[in-house]
Amino acid sequence: MNKPEHLSSNAANFEKDNDNVFGRIANKYDFLCDVFSFGIHRLWKRKVADLIYERDWETLLDVASGTGAIAIRTVRHKKNTKDHHIIVSDINPKMLERAEEKLSHYGKNITFRIIDAHAMPEVADNSVDVYSIAFGLKICDREKVLSEAFRVLRPSGMLVILESSKIPWKLIQTSYFAYMRIVMPFIGWAASGGDRSAYKYLLKGIRNFPDAEGLASEIEGYKFSNVSFKRLSLGIVAIHQATKPPQSSQDTHH
Repeated sequence: MNKPEHLSSNAANFEKDNDNVFGRIANKYDFLCDVFSFGIHRLWKRKVADLIYERDWETLLDVASGTGAIAIRTVRHKKNTKDHHIIVSDINPKMLERAEEKLSHYGKNITFRIIDAHAMPEVADNSVDVYSIAFGLKICDREKVLSEAFRVLRPSGMLVILESSKIPWKLIQTSYFAYMRIVMPFIGWAASGGDRSAYKYLLKGIRNFPDAEGLASEIEGYKFSNVSFKRLSLGIVAIHQATKPPQSSQDTHH
């Protein structure tokens, strides 16, 4: 398969082996999400849970789960049933510990696993019904993550991505970037106790991440079908959905 155009290693140029920022900020990560988004991230993540429950599924793999925001909204969903199995995964043990603290009393149908979204040999081909990732794609190699997502999804399974996007109105987008570039470092510095990495990757990832149309094109390049997206909050973020076609081949080589 041909590699989609405009595909970079990762928008934020984040290298986990060089900076354990998420381990350092695990205990204050939820607070930082509230600060950076003025609390609106809670609404965005609730909408992801709503989309998940529009589908008929048994197994959800939530990748780059962080402190478990998508999983906790999923298990709290009004349509939740005990027949569902949720795999909460992250590459950072400290973040996963926080997720387990928040979710451990919700039942035995939740599994916590340290998993690298770039390569998941511990997750079998065609084994999950829904694959979700929220605000993790900007710090990942999108090529590897999308290939693995396609591999582990069952035919007709759903991919759902919540990620930063670009506002389609140029003047508003320019103003938003100016705010992020000038004001956010001061807010981030104060909220993170002076840890520059906590907001450096956020700023770089937002600046370099593709717009909604660009990400949709990349997803289509990995053989996904029914690719769609919905902008939220003027387009600051977008939710992307896609389906692995029925009877799909596992050929995801480039």
